[in-house]
Amino acid sequence: MFELSQLRCFVAVAEELHFGRASARLNMTQPPLSRQIQLLEHALEARLLERSSRVVRLTPAGRAFLPEARRILRLSDSAASWTRRVWRGEAGTLRLGFTAASGYSRMPLLLNLLHRRLPGIDVVLQEMVTHAQLEGLDSGTLDVGLVRALPPGARHASLPLAPEALLVALQQDDPLCSHHELGPADLEGRDLIGYSPDASRYFFELTSGLLDRAGVRPNVVQQVGQIHTMLALVTSGFGAALVPGSAACLGMEGVSFKTFVTTPPKPVELMMVWLPTNENPALAAFIDAYRSAADPVDRTSPTSVGAGMG
Repeated sequence: MFELSQLRCFVAVAEELHFGRASARLNMTQPPLSRQIQLLEHALEARLLERSSRVVRLTPAGRAFLPEARRILRLSDSAASWTRRVWRGEAGTLRLGFTAASGYSRMPLLLNLLHRRLPGIDVVLQEMVTHAQLEGLDSGTLDVGLVRALPPGARHASLPLAPEALLVALQQDDPLCSHHELGPADLEGRDLIGYSPDASRYFFELTSGLLDRAGVRPNVVQQVGQIHTMLALVTSGFGAALVPGSAACLGMEGVSFKTFVTTPPKPVELMMVWLPTNENPALAAFIDAYRSAADPVDRTSPTSVGAGMG
């Protein structure tokens, strides 16, 4: 079969219709150029050029082959360029898992960082709860995940993202709306919409732990797994709810939000995790871009985009 070098020689001669100009264009002498054309014609079993002492012309076979030769060279150059960009982490695919809550809060910042710093990387997003993300990382179907917590002994690398405060979501005519901020004691005996221990284990354990340590026993009337469902129940008068700070940006009509005083003041955690053995160059480039972000907003500042459930 013919070689790419032979195609380049043929295209140069076909475009110049002069061996001297073609050899100068290719920075080679005429004898090896003529030899490359001969080898190409032998491989194709067709004469591509008519040569005389004064004129070089394309044969019908040469005219038919010229656009194909150009196309093959373009594909070759494109494949080489794409491969180099993938190797450098400038192109490729990044498969990113996220919890619903991070999809409303942290995710926009990370996608903006990717778009600005690594525009050649395609991102495949998959909304998944934390344990499903960890399974995806282990099986290789995900490159990086946004999770709430890692189990003991996890072999994943991680970077913390900005924590959030908790808010108390109240129906707008609730008497507690007159308070500037609320503490656990304010929820004693009150109707509270809680988190499902199955669908929202992280928030269930976080909020239950805060209330238990304070010795507070609210009346849990519902347990749900999504923040927008929780806020719908609040505005319908079912009770109060503890939600991450970014939930205030959902714009749910009829709901008022009050600061919930906790120690630490921002107990809602989120981390970016991946397997150190993952060899995807796009992952390495993404982690480097996040770590080197000069603007703190790129990495940790809260965003004013709503909240969901993780």
